[in-house]
Amino acid sequence: MFAKRQSVLAATAGTPPARRSLRENIAPVVRFMRKPPVAVAGAGLLLLGAAALFVTVLGDPRAGAPSARAVLTREVAAAAPPPTGLEAFSMGAYGSWQDLTDDAGVIDPALAGEAVITLPNGATVSGDGAPVNAPRITAQPLPEAPIAGLSQPGPNGPLPAIASDGRVPAQAYARPFHSNGRPRVAIIVGGLGLNAVTTRAAIERLPAEVTLSFVPYAEGLQGWIDLARAQGHEVLLEMPMEPTGYPANDPGPYTLLASGESADIQAKMNWLLGRAVGYFGVTNYMGDRFAASDAGMTAFLGILRQRGVAFLDDGSMSRRPGAWARASANRIIDEQQNPTAIVGQLNALEALAKGQGQALGTGFSYPVTVEAVARWTAELDARGLQLAPASAMTQRPGR
Repeated sequence: MFAKRQSVLAATAGTPPARRSLRENIAPVVRFMRKPPVAVAGAGLLLLGAAALFVTVLGDPRAGAPSARAVLTREVAAAAPPPTGLEAFSMGAYGSWQDLTDDAGVIDPALAGEAVITLPNGATVSGDGAPVNAPRITAQPLPEAPIAGLSQPGPNGPLPAIASDGRVPAQAYARPFHSNGRPRVAIIVGGLGLNAVTTRAAIERLPAEVTLSFVPYAEGLQGWIDLARAQGHEVLLEMPMEPTGYPANDPGPYTLLASGESADIQAKMNWLLGRAVGYFGVTNYMGDRFAASDAGMTAFLGILRQRGVAFLDDGSMSRRPGAWARASANRIIDEQQNPTAIVGQLNALEALAKGQGQALGTGFSYPVTVEAVARWTAELDARGLQLAPASAMTQRPGR
C-alpha cells in the first residue's frame, strides 16, 4: 500500500496544480454558512457590527440629552456625648456585673461562676444570675432624716453640719449598737441606687446591721436613703476619687482630682455632700491616685471633720487619718464574683474577727453578693459572733 501511494506522489511531483474557478473555491464556504447554528451566529455578529458602525458615524445618541453631576460626601459621624455622672460611675464595678448579662439582661451562667453552694445551715447561694431569694427582714426603722440641727443650706443642697449642742451626723445618723462582748463583724454593701431591683433587695433582705452605701449620681437618691433608713440601715455616700488611668478611667464629672486645688475640692464636695441627707459618713469610690495626694486628702478629710462626717475606706487608704471618725475595711469580699469565693472571704472575715476582736468587710451590690451576705449573716450568732453596723468600727482621731 505504501509503495503504491509513493508512486502516485512521484508521478505528480513537479506537475503544476490544475486551475479552479471562483465558484468552485467559495462553494465549501457557502455550504458551511448555510448550517443553521452558523447562520444565527453570523446574523448576531452582523447586528453588533451595524450598531458599532452607527455609534461611530452618528455619535452617542444620548449626547444631546440634558445631564447633571452631583458631588457625594460622607457625613462625619457625630462625636458621642460625654457620659453622665451616673453612666461614668457605673462603668467600673457595676459595669463588670452588666457585662455578664445577655441582651435580655439575664446573667450567663457560664460567666457567673459556680451555680450553687450550700452553707452549713442548709441555705443555698446561687451564682447563676437568679434573683435574690433570701427572706425579707422585718423593718427596724431609724429616725427620719433630716434631723433638726444637723444640716445647713449649701449651694447645691443641704450640707451636713455639727449642731449647736455638739451633735454630729456621724453619730446621730448611725445605727445604735450595743456590744454583747462577742467578736464583731461589720459589712458594707455599696454601689446602690444604680439598679432598682438589687437596691430594693439589699434594703429589704439584708439585716438592718448591714451598712448600705449609695452612689451620689443615682436618680431618686433621697428616696432610696429614706427607704433604707426606714428599714433600719445606716447609710454611707460614695465619693468618686481619681484612679490610675484617669481620665480614660473616669468616675464622673465630680471626681476629686489629685491635682485639684482646695477650692476645687470644696466645690465638688459641696455638690456631692448636698445630694441628700441622712448619711453618717462617706466612703471612697476608686481613688488610688487621689489617695497619694497629700494636699488633696488633707482638704478632703478636713471638710469631713468640720462637718462631723465619718470616712470609711475600702482598705486602700488605711494610713490616712482624719475626718470626724475613721475606719478601713479589712477585706473586699467579692473581687471574685462567685458564691464560693464570696463565702470564702466572709469566712476569712469571721476568722479575723475572732482573732483580733472585730473585722470590717466591704462588697458591691451584685445579686450574688447580696444573697451570700444575707444567708451568711443569718448564722453569725450561732457561730459566736455579733453583726455590727460599720459605724461601730469607727474611731475618733487620736482616741
